[in-house]
Amino acid sequence: MLRASDLTRCRHRIHRAATLPRGVALPEESGSVAQRREAAADHREQVRARLSEDHRRHNPRETWAEDVHGEALAAADPAARPDRVWNARLPRELDTLRAGGVDLLIRDDDRGGYIPVIVVNHKVTDPGSGAATSPMGAWAPRADPHRKMRGQTRDQVRLAHVTRMLERLGLASPARMGGAIGYDADCIVAYDLGGPGGILEQYDARYADRQAVARGLVDTAPARVAECASCPFWHDLTGPDGRTVDGCGTVLRERHDVSLVATGHRGTMLRAAGIGTIDRLAAWQGRGPDEWHGGGFDDTVVSARAWLVDEPLVRRGPRVTVPRADVEVDVDMESYQEHGAYLWGTLVTDDGADLGYRPFVTWDPVPTDDEARSFAEFWTWLMRLRDGALAEGRTFAAYCYSQNAENKWLLGSATRFQGYPAIPSVDEVRGFIESDHWVDIFEYVGENFVSPRGRGLKVLARFAGFDWRDDDAGGEASMAWYREAVGFDGDAPALDQRTRVLEYNEDDVRATKALREWMSDEAADEVPSVDDLPVPGEAELRAIEAALG
Repeated sequence: MLRASDLTRCRHRIHRAATLPRGVALPEESGSVAQRREAAADHREQVRARLSEDHRRHNPRETWAEDVHGEALAAADPAARPDRVWNARLPRELDTLRAGGVDLLIRDDDRGGYIPVIVVNHKVTDPGSGAATSPMGAWAPRADPHRKMRGQTRDQVRLAHVTRMLERLGLASPARMGGAIGYDADCIVAYDLGGPGGILEQYDARYADRQAVARGLVDTAPARVAECASCPFWHDLTGPDGRTVDGCGTVLRERHDVSLVATGHRGTMLRAAGIGTIDRLAAWQGRGPDEWHGGGFDDTVVSARAWLVDEPLVRRGPRVTVPRADVEVDVDMESYQEHGAYLWGTLVTDDGADLGYRPFVTWDPVPTDDEARSFAEFWTWLMRLRDGALAEGRTFAAYCYSQNAENKWLLGSATRFQGYPAIPSVDEVRGFIESDHWVDIFEYVGENFVSPRGRGLKVLARFAGFDWRDDDAGGEASMAWYREAVGFDGDAPALDQRTRVLEYNEDDVRATKALREWMSDEAADEVPSVDDLPVPGEAELRAIEAALG
């Protein structure tokens, strides 16, 4: 069966699922996937509770129903159908392969039928104008002067999928509209699904293709895309007879497939240019093919050459440079989804002396006003340290690894808590992050190295000899620890998990320090340069490609 989520997934994944031999068990979903699923379920439940309570208070004459089967809804007298249906369970369509359900159905009193509304755990609007939105308690879409729509293809596909299933039951509104309640849950974003070339027509073409794949009528081939990181078919599987079912990763490595170093649309462009193997890409000389767009072609060639000799890091030039200072502060922030930043971890180095780790934290579940207190304390401390160093004629630098997350919460906290004690202005924060005192080590890694295996801190800090104390350390895992640490699910706060979060955060700032110091002192001697990598010749290429078939 095909659910709406399948329509925005890799086509080959659908083929693998449809042709999986009997008895082959798929691995359990990763902790990060399970956590995202749980967070989405929590969000839906919060929205359900709010909507049902608001409906009871403000619309007592209208009816609210939950967990209704689509067949029962279709069989009911139209006049007796509920005005709102939460968690409508739609029947599987064995002939079309469609399966799915919908979070909320809102009765369209003007035209008959229902408007489908989905609840998603991501943002569906941004500040601006041009979106059509409706109040949460009613279906009354109108132009919104304060919001612009985010282009969420997966949401549009899901609404179209449900609409086709409602049409089959005779329950769809002829308005051909749908809605989405996003993370902020402050409105319903309205989508017009109909019209020539509109969402429904695009969905129909996409669905016909995926349906053909599922039925084995269309051939597909593996290629590495972002989805592979969480796909159960990437790794080898084992059947009940002990036989190995090769995963896509194994197949691609055996073929030296170019998508291993040029994922997604870049791999597609290279194939269009006749470059299907890593070897052929590694041998490329001169400017990139005409089909290549978006920059970075030279780095992709270097990555191919590095892959052939299993080199995980390559130096661009003879020297490695990264800013250093008399007083250095490594900073790492921890947030919980979009709720807030609950921890700012710091590590001070003064003229080479490690002065230790200091966290600024709130253990009140975010969002909370206590977040303003911990952020203000962190900011006041950091600015005093900076101003004190500069007043003494010494240099100062604060470091983070990939500033996008830290900048988001620096600016976001200053905006949200404006007027609270010791909270800086947005202009003050922006001035700091745009100054030379705020250094993103991620950017300097990119300026100095080509990293075929990615530029993640967990990957690169190990070149500096650093490792994390916790084998499960990672952003997704830390969110699970945080839930237990603050009793997010109603349990008593787990003090051991607070320690685990703090140790993870401390290891992150120490990893940043270790990496930048290694870059300053040893990297140029230890990491091979671009010029050190071998380039396959034409005769070697022909031999390799003959062996690969």
